[in-house]
Amino acid sequence: MSKLMSNGQIVEREPLQGVAFLRLAFRPFFLLGALFGMVGICVWGAIVTGHLQLSLYGGGLWWHVHEMLFGFVCAIAVGFLLTAVQTWTGVAGIKGTPLAMLVGLWLLGRVLMFLGAVLPGWVIALVDVLFLPVAAAVLVAPIVQVKQWRNIVFLPVLLLMIVANTLMHWAVLGGDPGLQPLAGNAMVLLVTLLMTIVAGRVVPMFTANGTKTERVPPLPWLEKACIPVMVLALLAGLAQHKLPPELVAVIFLMAAFVHALRVLRWRLWVTLRTPLVWTLHLSYWSIPLGLLLFGLGQLGVGVSQTQAIHTLTVGGMGMMILAMISRVSLGHTGREIVVGRVMTGAFLAMYAAFLVRVFGVYLFSDYSQLLVTAVCLWLLAYGCFFALYLPVLARSRIDGRPG
Repeated sequence: MSKLMSNGQIVEREPLQGVAFLRLAFRPFFLLGALFGMVGICVWGAIVTGHLQLSLYGGGLWWHVHEMLFGFVCAIAVGFLLTAVQTWTGVAGIKGTPLAMLVGLWLLGRVLMFLGAVLPGWVIALVDVLFLPVAAAVLVAPIVQVKQWRNIVFLPVLLLMIVANTLMHWAVLGGDPGLQPLAGNAMVLLVTLLMTIVAGRVVPMFTANGTKTERVPPLPWLEKACIPVMVLALLAGLAQHKLPPELVAVIFLMAAFVHALRVLRWRLWVTLRTPLVWTLHLSYWSIPLGLLLFGLGQLGVGVSQTQAIHTLTVGGMGMMILAMISRVSLGHTGREIVVGRVMTGAFLAMYAAFLVRVFGVYLFSDYSQLLVTAVCLWLLAYGCFFALYLPVLARSRIDGRPG
């Protein structure tokens, strides 16, 4: 039995029951998501270098793009949001059998992707597309229950992600390969939008708490501009082939400036002794950098769209996810929110993976060497997380509280 306290916290009144691994969504989704991220990167590296041949649903490139975004990233995002919504609303989050079923649905979608030569494509697509709508329904239910409309902002983002996923599958089932880059780029920018929303809420607070410094007061006009400029960049990215490249470039450069100003005000320099904070800052810096590269690419300055995309995915998503799951896992299991040398090294390895993947083209003459180096650094970073946090996520909170 649980009791909702006046401060919004949920306190367990009876001894905890059930498997600790299924007591809150962050536990299975963070651990399995990180593991799948390693599997996905490893498989893609083996395919590109010719060491592995698989009959994957959608083909190798489609599988890589889809599974890193809708498999890996969505698992972490859902785990974070379904955990955070309990804190926001005071309503107990999904756990136990319902959580196991949701995780099972996500996992089934990952497995079926390897059976493209055996199963009808529509079966694979149906199972995979179903995950996000179910997760969105679980997220929205407590928000509606307590009428906390401020947090309903995540629903339209998730709905647009569902549309992007559907288009990705239609590219396969409908034989329209042109939809693949359109839907993939849309998802990259949607996840970037999600990161800007979440980071805007937590990074200034985490910075102040982690460094014991005064919290930077927000500039209302700047905070209000961050989401609209990202939405505008999303629309420009989708319509880039129908708009003058100069216009698309101006929109992305404007978005880059707004987000650079925002993260600059958060003061990276005060975080250098706090790994769990400087990682968040560096990951957010990848957002304006990625938008800048995207805009420069439109002007033909010698920057590829692939570099812009991987700045947002590897440098932004990969780094922010590693930092967030490390911090959230400690906080929600009652542990001190600090990391040691191993995870600090993991953060550095992750950032090195970003630098190699995006800028290694200027150093490596052999693309395979570039890719293998970036893959190994990614595996090192997330492998450290998986090894260190397996016991953290699989065991009960050390303070005896639920979650």
